[in-house]
Amino acid sequence: MAVFIFTFGLFLVVVCAMAIGFIVQRKTIAGSCGGLGDIGVDKACDCDKPCEKRLKRQQKEKFWQDNKII
Repeated sequence: MAVFIFTFGLFLVVVCAMAIGFIVQRKTIAGSCGGLGDIGVDKACDCDKPCEKRLKRQQKEKFWQDNKII
């Protein structure tokens, strides 16, 4: 029983450390394949000028990229 409690505690510590690391870095979860950018498509829409909502999202992403720890 002591081994089970020790193992459970160890896993709990590891999960908490991963959660704290995710919160501190504020990094979005991204796929490894590259998505549309990998095939040469810069954006999903065909608009010449992005809408206001997309511009705000791009500014927010740029802010996070400029201020990330790693």
